Amino acid sequence: MKHRIQRSMLILPVNVPRFVQKAHLRGADAIVLDLEDAVPHSEKEDARKLVKHAVELSGLGGADVLVRVNNEPQFIEADLDAAVHKGLHGIFVPKVESPTDVTSIENLIARLENKRGIDLGRIKLSVHIESPRGLLNIREIAAVGTRIESMSLGVDDYCLELGVEPSEDGTELFFPMSMMANICKAARINPIGIQGSVAGFRDPAGFERASERSRSFGFTGGYCIHPDQVPILNRVFSPSPAKIDHARRVIFAFEEGLRNGRASVSLDNRMVDTPIYKQAKLCIERAEAIAALELRKSESLKKLGVGSQR
Repeated sequence: MKHRIQRSMLILPVNVPRFVQKAHLRGADAIVLDLEDAVPHSEKEDARKLVKHAVELSGLGGADVLVRVNNEPQFIEADLDAAVHKGLHGIFVPKVESPTDVTSIENLIARLENKRGIDLGRIKLSVHIESPRGLLNIREIAAVGTRIESMSLGVDDYCLELGVEPSEDGTELFFPMSMMANICKAARINPIGIQGSVAGFRDPAGFERASERSRSFGFTGGYCIHPDQVPILNRVFSPSPAKIDHARRVIFAFEEGLRNGRASVSLDNRMVDTPIYKQAKLCIERAEAIAALELRKSESLKKLGVGSQR
């Protein structure tokens, strides 16, 4: 099973037409249409009426399109009914705290898939953890879901419940992000997020540092709230040209060694053995998958007769 490439998830309110109309031009790997925090309670009913068309429009650039629902009993069924249609990639589920949260939503989605002629299991889940209770249950959450594709940490809400403010270097996030990365990798789920708050969209350097910190934990992408943050995420979570070139040299040297009966060789005064070789192979596989995704996005925009606007 290969992980889906979602380096950048751009979250935007579904009830702001000018954001939705330009979403497919932003270069994000995924667009998350928000029905939750960005939409006041008084406007949620009207916002649901906008979702189906917004999904179609946001997907014109080749990005995956998800809808962030309200994970509350009084809203969840109506939100899913508005969101689950052909063309939707997944549901972004906030405030997940238990395995029951996942199974109940998966059952609701399955009924809607059956009702609307969508292949069973087609709609994926992106699970958002926002509390210490949810964090302590992520092993069970990851294990119970059959649709979970990615998992992320809601930094500001998590820090609120922890009783701390997000720091510049994200020290308070070391434990939850390390825990999440390890559990996600064991469950073959993409860990998504940055080691810091996404709120500071006027500080691109700080956002990039936070993204690089999360990449060092094993995170494969991040979510953001402003188009200017998209190219940062796409760059940080892509192997650099220098890394790709080195990976190719590692593969060549190791495979040449195998042909000569050796499973350990020297390259640039460093040992290359099987784990290093496998790392290089993964690097090339990710680079190729990213190239294929970028081609898909580019071709989608060409069909529209437009280029990306970032």
